[in-house]
Amino acid sequence: MTERTSIHGQWSSRLVFILAATGSAVGLGNIWKFPYITGEHGGGAFVLVYLLCIAVVGIPIMMAEVMLGRRGRQSPINTMTSLAKEEGAGSAWSLVGWSAVLAGFIILSYYSVIAGWALAYVFRVAGGIFNGADAAGVQTVFTDLTGDPERLIAWHTLFMLMSMTVVARGVRAGLEKAVIYLMPALFVLLFVMLGYAMSTGAFIEGLKFLFEPDFGKLFYACETVAGVENCELSGGPVLVAMGHAFFTLSLGMGAIMVYGSYMPKGISIARSAVLIALLDTLVALVAGMAIFPIVFANGLEPGSGPGLIFQTLPIAFGAMPGGQIFGTLFFVLLVFAAWTSAISLIEPAVAWLVENRGLSRVRAAGVIGMTTWVLGLGSIFSFNIWSGDEYKLFGMTFFDLLDYLAANIMLPLGGLLIALFAGWLMKRESSMDEFAMQARRYDLWRVLIRYISPLAVVVVFLNAIGIF
Repeated sequence: MTERTSIHGQWSSRLVFILAATGSAVGLGNIWKFPYITGEHGGGAFVLVYLLCIAVVGIPIMMAEVMLGRRGRQSPINTMTSLAKEEGAGSAWSLVGWSAVLAGFIILSYYSVIAGWALAYVFRVAGGIFNGADAAGVQTVFTDLTGDPERLIAWHTLFMLMSMTVVARGVRAGLEKAVIYLMPALFVLLFVMLGYAMSTGAFIEGLKFLFEPDFGKLFYACETVAGVENCELSGGPVLVAMGHAFFTLSLGMGAIMVYGSYMPKGISIARSAVLIALLDTLVALVAGMAIFPIVFANGLEPGSGPGLIFQTLPIAFGAMPGGQIFGTLFFVLLVFAAWTSAISLIEPAVAWLVENRGLSRVRAAGVIGMTTWVLGLGSIFSFNIWSGDEYKLFGMTFFDLLDYLAANIMLPLGGLLIALFAGWLMKRESSMDEFAMQARRYDLWRVLIRYISPLAVVVVFLNAIGIF
């Protein structure tokens, strides 16, 4: 095969690629979802199962996606088109690239809306609006924000402009410079928050919630009826671990593939993928170690799910010494996490426009940004003027429908097809050439990507759509 070169440029080093891919993987879900589901499903026992799932599901598929990206050196759509032709597969495999780009586009449209909430809270916390506020006061602030479409549009617009500005500047001047500054800043803020959590007096309680192994919660589902606790064997938490292991690494949405296309040839894909997965998990665990001591110190409910960020934590920050400062830092941390993810979601579509329509980076970013912004209006209206039953489809708001379509259907199917193409349709010598690793390690990856990972993703998919 003739060595391809990306017209967009490439990362200057392995470190930059790892920072960029970690930035793509680390998002809003790492800050609240993983710590929450860890505590609810067995603490340390759940973490062990999750790490096993990362090893057999997440890392092999990430390696495959990076490998395909570096092999094709183009946008996901053109990469899959070129590689399918090169490997003698049908042209229909280009649909994998289309699906990935579309999934990223859909996710960004509503992700930007939620990131806009985080932006708004930076200024609200900094302004002291939550100081001394009770649950009703915090709920009123949240309801006022989400119930006002004009304010939501303003914050959505600001976040999209922030993201488009980075992508429009290109790989080296935009994406690379952003992750070089944003990712270290994210880690610094995270550990500052961890230091603050250590001073709350409930740090040990938070650690126990996260890490104390409870295999009963992992394998049994219990409910109390008439004062009697009834438990039955359940694989639910294991399925949760498997599903999160897939989703947390930003697989199946084109971001990792396009970032892989900018990866220099001599860099080890396997070692990079392992390090990215470990950093992603580290961020999630440290976030939990920072959040839950604050929650417990204020006698709040740790199992409040999505409301933890915007309704539970503001109560805690409003009641604690230094809470105004550290609450502001926390929401800045959230914005940085969302920002590094957003630029990776935009890049695949922008790269395709540059390659296929001859647009400049600035114009391509403008076109994708404006289109995504318009789609995001539907999600904004889902929280206010379109929240009534007459605007729902299949019982879901526009926001819920987009989230269900992308997260439960498009991403698992995309990940499955990537695994099948890399494991079954791609010639052994083609993938070996990209990985350039010992035969034993390559054979282990090949077994995982051909058999174990696809089966696991099918289970994740069936569970996501309610069959399991």
